[in-house]
Amino acid sequence: MTRPLIGAAIIGLTLFTFFQFPGHTWLQSDTQIYGPILEHMRDPSVLGKDILVERPHVAFTLYDEITVAWARLTGLSIERILACEQIVLRGLGTLGVYLLAAGLGLAPGPALLVTAAFSLGATIMGPAVLTIEYEPVPRGFAVPLLMLAVGLMAQGRQVAAGVAGAAAFLFHAPTCLPFWTVCFVWVLWPGEGRAQRARVLIPLSIAAIVLWLFSRPQTASSEPQEFFGRVEPWLEALQRVRGSYNWISVWWRQWLLHYTLLWIATVAACWRLRASMTRDQRIFLAGIPLYGILSVPASFVLLEGMKWSLMPQVQPMRALLFVTAFAVILGAVAGCRAAQNHRWLEAFLWFLVVFIVPANRVVELPSLSRTALIASLAAATVAALWLHETHRAGSWAAIAVAAALPFFLIPTWGAIKNYPAFEHKALTEVAQWARAATQKDDVFLFPDSAENLRPGVFREEALRAVYVDWKGGGQINFLKQLGAEWWSRWQRVMAGGFDPRNLERYRGLGIDYLVVEKKNRLAAPQPAFENAGFAVYSVPALTP
Repeated sequence: MTRPLIGAAIIGLTLFTFFQFPGHTWLQSDTQIYGPILEHMRDPSVLGKDILVERPHVAFTLYDEITVAWARLTGLSIERILACEQIVLRGLGTLGVYLLAAGLGLAPGPALLVTAAFSLGATIMGPAVLTIEYEPVPRGFAVPLLMLAVGLMAQGRQVAAGVAGAAAFLFHAPTCLPFWTVCFVWVLWPGEGRAQRARVLIPLSIAAIVLWLFSRPQTASSEPQEFFGRVEPWLEALQRVRGSYNWISVWWRQWLLHYTLLWIATVAACWRLRASMTRDQRIFLAGIPLYGILSVPASFVLLEGMKWSLMPQVQPMRALLFVTAFAVILGAVAGCRAAQNHRWLEAFLWFLVVFIVPANRVVELPSLSRTALIASLAAATVAALWLHETHRAGSWAAIAVAAALPFFLIPTWGAIKNYPAFEHKALTEVAQWARAATQKDDVFLFPDSAENLRPGVFREEALRAVYVDWKGGGQINFLKQLGAEWWSRWQRVMAGGFDPRNLERYRGLGIDYLVVEKKNRLAAPQPAFENAGFAVYSVPALTP
């Protein structure tokens, strides 16, 4: 298979991940936080009174500088720039997985099947993270760069791997800890060539200096972050409510067995592939998942035992995404290797493990429908490998079909919906009115939204400040003072729900407009704006 065809296949898989499955989203998760921060950096005249913008947490990443620079250079919206970055970086991650599979000795066809299996993505329940992020957020940019780094390392291109890993570090340093920790172990590993191996650290050193220089202006103007403090009891209680994914005691009973089994799968695959791996490959492909599983007891000791305030910012257990990722990649490689040696039953069993990850929880028995789906996908993959290994006609067509089928069958036959449909036409109309008819420094409140995503969507589309919303509370992991202010505001205006008989609570808080669902429309006064879904009221016009 020629390089242009391989490149075309990688581009095709990348587009599948973006437009088909697992897909992409905007303003359904953390872009509700990053979007407004970036909008304010691009235009300081908007969102100046928003609690998220007043205390941004992006000092130690170049995600913001790079995105805003591209937006200013091209004139495109922040959303479009982030989408372009997301596609490009997903493509680099896809390329990295292909290079990893090829570096383990697979021919182009089987290597593309491995790449396709990883490209299906996986949800890391408990720590609440994804192997392929739906949203264009810093972690979602760092992970594919790390997969590229691992792929380059598997090809023996250590300096290039260091450059890719350093680029990931510039986007999201905590996500890079597994890779760079193993890199340090690899550099110090006994044997010849230490000086040559140490060259991989040069790009990281440069990246660290660049990140420090760019962080200076932001750390000087934002809330200082505590690196060596303790999580106080009140903050722990709040984080356990709003950031429970960081606390293993909250979710270990439900999910720990799941990740233990996946880690065992990575160990079994490494053992099965040991003869075909170089020493360097073994260090990285066994070491990174090992780091992931050890992050669980480490987090328990450092956060729940020592109460180290840095841990909610680093979120160490999110390294479990590498346990899941390598269970899929190494399992698929082991399946291809088994097929290469005509061990067809073993190959089928490996691909059962591979496809159960995106289609079902490992510790749960799948439904009959999903069992049939997983078995069918595994059988189709093994059949394609059989045609390939026996040099039968149509083998490349079979590989293409086997690679593409899961992207269509998992969301349909498997009924896997990674995120809900999010229709907000009426809310967009409110945002358009607010953007045209209100002042840039006006502050809005959605008193009946509870934990809904509506306020965050409005904030980004209207470029108007929101007094408080549930999604914004996620910043308590990074900024203690913001967390205290957020909780105070939430208790002041949201606790207990919306009561139209208690409108005086909104006076004197700096709130200019209330946005309520149409079902909660007030008898008086007349709304400043209303449509089929919402009514907007000027707070000064409300009856005392």
